[in-house]
Amino acid sequence: MSNFNTPDDWNALAERVARHVRNYLSGLEAMSRGEGGRQTVPLLLLEVSQVILAGAQLGASADVILPDNWEPEIGEDPDLDTVRQGLAEHLGGLDEYVEVFDPYKDTEPTAYRLSDDLVDVASDLVHGLRHYEKARPLEALWWWQYSYFNHWGNHAGAALRALHAVVAGARLDVVTEPVAMS
Repeated sequence: MSNFNTPDDWNALAERVARHVRNYLSGLEAMSRGEGGRQTVPLLLLEVSQVILAGAQLGASADVILPDNWEPEIGEDPDLDTVRQGLAEHLGGLDEYVEVFDPYKDTEPTAYRLSDDLVDVASDLVHGLRHYEKARPLEALWWWQYSYFNHWGNHAGAALRALHAVVAGARLDVVTEPVAMS
């Protein structure tokens, strides 16, 4: 686990995570508008992979503890339904997948939607980003870390596996051409 002894250490981590969050949100919005074209799924795989890196950094860090043990109010988070609907539309038949969400507790696969998972991740990330943008990096880190373990880490991991399966399937399911015999 990373040992953070100074506010500068926490601030540096918050800055790195905020950069990943902004990139993820920007990429997700672009894909929801159809800017990925035929590359939407591979680009979503890249976006999710990069934000999972931020989650891994949070997971490897010491627990973020708020001084007063409470999160300041920041108001309602933005509505991301337009992004969710755009992703569902552009993913089409690839939107729905099956996942065993917790391999240690679940025994039955459950149906999920990539568009829901990707936007659930975005919702948690936006909340922390709003703290960060109000010059409250510790609150942002606390929220990102807490919600990573509690919610968005699972959704990002499930989405990553589903997106990887689509990309790997497209790359590995190559039709072999007959070899001409001389």
